[in-house]
Amino acid sequence: MRQRWGLQPYQTMSPVLEQRLAFTVTATGAYEEAAAVAGVWGSAVDDATLHRLTQRLGARAEQQTQARLQTVAVELHPQRAASELAVFMLDGCQLRYRGLGWGKKKTRKNRVEWHELKTGVFYLHEQAAQTEGGRGLLNEKVVICWQGQGLELGRRLHWEALRRGLGRAELILVVGDGAPWIWNVAADRWASAQEVLDFYHASEHVWALGRALYGEAGAPAWVERRLHELRHGQAEKFLAQLTRLKVPRGEAGDRVKEQQNYFVHQAQRLNYQAVAARGWPIGSGAVESACSGKQGRFKRRGQFWTKAGVRHLEALIEARQNHHWEELWFAT
Repeated sequence: MRQRWGLQPYQTMSPVLEQRLAFTVTATGAYEEAAAVAGVWGSAVDDATLHRLTQRLGARAEQQTQARLQTVAVELHPQRAASELAVFMLDGCQLRYRGLGWGKKKTRKNRVEWHELKTGVFYLHEQAAQTEGGRGLLNEKVVICWQGQGLELGRRLHWEALRRGLGRAELILVVGDGAPWIWNVAADRWASAQEVLDFYHASEHVWALGRALYGEAGAPAWVERRLHELRHGQAEKFLAQLTRLKVPRGEAGDRVKEQQNYFVHQAQRLNYQAVAARGWPIGSGAVESACSGKQGRFKRRGQFWTKAGVRHLEALIEARQNHHWEELWFAT
């Protein structure tokens, strides 16, 4: 009977029960919440048991991901018409980790460390839509996270994008917040892509520059003029204005120089009017939303993670969201 149920030696949960519990873990905000939900649908289980289950199944999901990356990605919908535009958006958020000094009364090691969880989103432009209220939504997308080097995130995101039709897209757009690792990923994976600096982040830097020059009271008028130039196809005029600025002395001058250097390195990514005129995004809202969701799961009160803890849970979440869920239970 155990063999017919698909149970391994010493396994105490059936694959069906494991699947239901794992799904519950990935669809709730904490192991305690998952245990409470499981209790409602008739399976009394504690959060520690769910944590162990997640680590075991998440390790399996990560192994399957690594194996898939060694294969050629097969498009899921080859009958679908080729897309005009494939869109990548990349960003990151900081999570709390247990440091080497975790749990020690006396130590010179950090008890808590912060590390970036890099996140990438891919979708085809025609999959972008709006609700009746005007809120943007994506009918289909891929979300991938990685704790290490950005190039590995790019490798994983690229493979999943190929399954969604990247190979037949006419053009590629990459939107990011200006972090160097984002453009390094783009250069490594999508060298022919058009790159756009997220307009909201650009505006934040313009405001920082305006405050450094004119203070809180004097900044708004200057900033609004510069943002109008940026948004309406006058990037060259905007950059020329920045080069002619009279840099103040002291700390304010340092902030001005910092922002000037920032825009010099982003100069080729400021073509907002032309991009928006084609109906393409100039903001990275999709990945910002994804990062917000990750923080809602991995950055709650009292949570301090290990790298394995994050990776195994995230591998399960990605398996569910990116259509690899059945492979966990019925892999050949």
